[in-house]
Amino acid sequence: MASNAYIIANKRAVSSHPHRQPHLPLLLLLFSLFFIGKFDLVSALNYTKYTRKVSNLRLQRIQKHLEKINKPAVITIESPDGDIIDCVHKRKQPALDHPLLKKHKIQRVAPEMPKVKTLKRDEGSGDSKRKEGEDLIWQMWHRNGTRCPKGTVPIRRSTTRDVLRAKSLFHFGKKQSTTINPTRRADAPDVVSSNGHEHAIAYTGTSQEVYGAKATINVWDPSIQEVNEFSLSQIWILSGSFDGSDLNSIEAGWQVSPELYGDSRPRLFTYWTSDSYQATGCYNLLCAGFVQTNSRIAIGAAISPVSQYDANQYDITILIWKDPKLGNWWMGFGDNNLVGYWPAELFTHLADHATMVEWGGEVVNSRANGKHTSTEMGSGHFAEDGFGKSSYFRNLELVDADNSLSSVHDISTLAENTNCYNIKNSYNNEWGTYFYYGGPGNNPLCP
Repeated sequence: MASNAYIIANKRAVSSHPHRQPHLPLLLLLFSLFFIGKFDLVSALNYTKYTRKVSNLRLQRIQKHLEKINKPAVITIESPDGDIIDCVHKRKQPALDHPLLKKHKIQRVAPEMPKVKTLKRDEGSGDSKRKEGEDLIWQMWHRNGTRCPKGTVPIRRSTTRDVLRAKSLFHFGKKQSTTINPTRRADAPDVVSSNGHEHAIAYTGTSQEVYGAKATINVWDPSIQEVNEFSLSQIWILSGSFDGSDLNSIEAGWQVSPELYGDSRPRLFTYWTSDSYQATGCYNLLCAGFVQTNSRIAIGAAISPVSQYDANQYDITILIWKDPKLGNWWMGFGDNNLVGYWPAELFTHLADHATMVEWGGEVVNSRANGKHTSTEMGSGHFAEDGFGKSSYFRNLELVDADNSLSSVHDISTLAENTNCYNIKNSYNNEWGTYFYYGGPGNNPLCP
């Protein structure tokens, strides 16, 4: 299939299977001092408590920050969902503002793709008879037919409203740092399991050297109860200590986050940190770090269409691996489309290799009304509901020291509260190692 402006994905017919404007001038900003919140209506979410009196000084600080991250555009594209996509010259992108990347030269030669180890498949063993067909899944901004010219990269423009939804300017675009949950199992990973973060994940052991991971991830649009909650499905590439301040993490997947994006659409996202989410790193291109090379895929842009219950299923394939020659961590998307990379200079432990990979879902449970959130994970259905109803990760793979991809066989699973969200893994010759996961959150058994 030709690799073009579309995001490549797979469309699956249901059967029995085992398994979103430009930043405003300051005068206009002042006009909206008292009513910022009312412009940010997202589904049925209540933004009333986010309506606040904003000082002129704070607006000036926000404007200065936006001028730093919203780089001058060669052309600008308006997306049907309200997003503004700026086509920025690749050498002007935010990444190169990072102090560690002042002398960094954008990698011109494509990295060596991981080799695929051939797996023998027993064609007669599975009972899958569903019709296979590949389709193109668009990002919303593609729909008007305009593309970013060669030599530029598409960057979703950030607005004052985006920043005001965050807890503070410092917190804009960042995951909150957390402390370790003392009740976790001793042998289980715990990236952000405290402060109301809940997971349903599969993970590898910590004794091996890992140089990348891959998976195909089912895309849904889970409902979010509170503006400051989110639901995501992603791959984590990890190294360092979970109980210290030196954890390195590279992450990519899809996410619904009203606070970050101002709507409830699933969006392609990335994240990185080199100090356990304390000060370094951010989502997407909201700080210096990730170097984008692709002119057709916008990180942070909405994915459409998405899977529907008991109907067509759509998934995206994400690959993250370490370039064996230059050491940068690259992200591939869909049919071997290179999106960009995290330079090795950003990291400490990951400058060498990863020690753990996680795949799965995460939500924020703020217990706003004293009850467990009804924010959904995945499709909002538990793992046992299966194909077309539950969300899935399939074809879980790891990259080894020889830059070879192979199916993962030895994984563990973790869900903090299986009455709220759960996970069930399995293996077959078509999907390799896979799992169904997710749940509705609040229900009679999850109060």
